Amino acid sequence: MPDAAIRAVLTDIEGTTTPISFVHDVLFPFARSTMADFLRIHAGDPAVAAELDAIRRAAPDRAPVDVLRDWMDRDAKETPLKTLQGLIWRQGYEAGQLLGVLYRDVPPRLRQWHAAGLGLFVYSSGSVAAQRLLFGYSDAGDLAELFSGFFDTRVGPKRETASYRAIATQIGLPPGAILFLSDVEAELDAAAAAGLATCQVMRAADGTVASARHRIAARFTDITL
Repeated sequence: MPDAAIRAVLTDIEGTTTPISFVHDVLFPFARSTMADFLRIHAGDPAVAAELDAIRRAAPDRAPVDVLRDWMDRDAKETPLKTLQGLIWRQGYEAGQLLGVLYRDVPPRLRQWHAAGLGLFVYSSGSVAAQRLLFGYSDAGDLAELFSGFFDTRVGPKRETASYRAIATQIGLPPGAILFLSDVEAELDAAAAAGLATCQVMRAADGTVASARHRIAARFTDITL
C-alpha cells in the first residue's frame, strides 16, 4: 500500500511513544503501592465495584487484592487490573504525583500529522482511561485532544488479527488506509494480517529486536507518510 493512501495512524504506547522504563519503573510501582488503600476507600464506587465483581468471578477463592498483585507480578493483560490501574493513575496525575513521559520526537510528529488531517488513534494494553491520562498529562502538555479514539484490550488481544479488523471497522477506514506503529513484531504481524500498513518503531534503549517483515523507524520523525 503506497504511503499516500494512509489516512490514519494507530499507535502503541509502551516502547513506541513512551519508554518501557516509565511504565515499569514509575506507573506499575505507583499502582502496586497504592492498590490496597485505593480498594479499601473506593470499593463502593460503581466503577471499582464492577471490576472487583469480575475478579471475584474469575478467582472466587482468593482476595481481590491478592489476585491483582499476582496479575501485576506476571504483567497479565487482564482488563479488571488495567481498569483499576487506570483509576489509580488518574488520582496520581490529577494530584501532580505523576507526569506522562513521551519520547521527544513523538509530540511534534503527532501535532504535524494532526495538522495534516490524519486521524490519530491509540491501541494499548493499558486501559483507555490510562491512555488518555498519559497523553493528557504528558511532559509535552495536553496531547489527548489530538487523538480521535483510543482502544484497549476490550477490543481484543493485541496479538490477534481480529482485534485490528475490529479497530479498522470502528475507525471507519479500509485497513490499508491505517498505519499501525509498534515495537512488538507479533503485534505488527497481527495488524498486517488484517491488512493494515505497519512500521516497527525500534527504540534501541528499550532493547527492541528488529523485524525482517516490517518497515523500521528509529523515531517518529523517520516515519514518512
